[in-house]
Amino acid sequence: MSRSGVALAALQGVSRTRFAPAPTGWLHLGHVANAVYVWGLAGAAGASVLLRIEDHDRTRRRPAFDAGLLEDLAWLGFLQDAGPVRQADDEAPYRAMLDRLRGETRVYGCDCSRTTFERWAVEHGRRWHGPGCPGGCRDRALGGPTLRVALGGGSERWMDAIVGPCADEVAAGGDPPIRDRAGHWTYLLAVVVDDLRQGVDLVVRGRDLLAATPDQIRLGRLLGRETPPTFAHHRLIRHADGRKLSKADGDTSVRDLRAAGRRPAELIGEAAAAAGLLDAPRPVEAADVADLFRA
Repeated sequence: MSRSGVALAALQGVSRTRFAPAPTGWLHLGHVANAVYVWGLAGAAGASVLLRIEDHDRTRRRPAFDAGLLEDLAWLGFLQDAGPVRQADDEAPYRAMLDRLRGETRVYGCDCSRTTFERWAVEHGRRWHGPGCPGGCRDRALGGPTLRVALGGGSERWMDAIVGPCADEVAAGGDPPIRDRAGHWTYLLAVVVDDLRQGVDLVVRGRDLLAATPDQIRLGRLLGRETPPTFAHHRLIRHADGRKLSKADGDTSVRDLRAAGRRPAELIGEAAAAAGLLDAPRPVEAADVADLFRA
């Protein structure tokens, strides 16, 4: 175990990871912490970094944010080995995988909304749990508006490079959507398809996405990925009151901190310390973040 708490042995054999921001706001210190982990673990493991812009949500993405995150990354000194690639540039792989799942009769139309789930919870005194949906939509032969995938329930186990041994239920809150009622591909489908076709075998992300892992492992297996990627879920940077950082937080946005005269190495060191990688903030250059993960 390295001094960072990362089991580097779990990263043996990995060849590519990705930094995958959504262009729905400015980069903030939480993104910087994630970049420290992505580039740091890639450097320690001898893997490359793909920059992927996750712009599958057409209603929230903005060209200004897309350009801004590229500018901020370059200013910080985090240079990708490949990319940027954008999900919106080619939706054919998602349609192909949708057809594959349909051919296995795993996709069904659903008219249940978030309100439907909430109403069911009020009526039954508990939240919906397990596969399916409150409306029994898989048996109703609906065309939509949401498309869900029947993952089959059960559980998945994996060895997280940071958290350690993990196990959790598949479809714990119902069969997950793969295309929403607005016609957008969901995060679940997009990232699983992209990681598979782009050769990503190391997924580094915040611990808020830990619960999404079993569904992603199962969906990947249904789409032909027998060996899932290695996962590394790191701790999040939070406000003093415990709130997760948001893209609406101007006081932590890289753009505003740049305008206030902060320097790249200073922000990287601050993010690394907030993420528990340093005992106290000190300047760290982007080119040196791998040293934070070596024993």
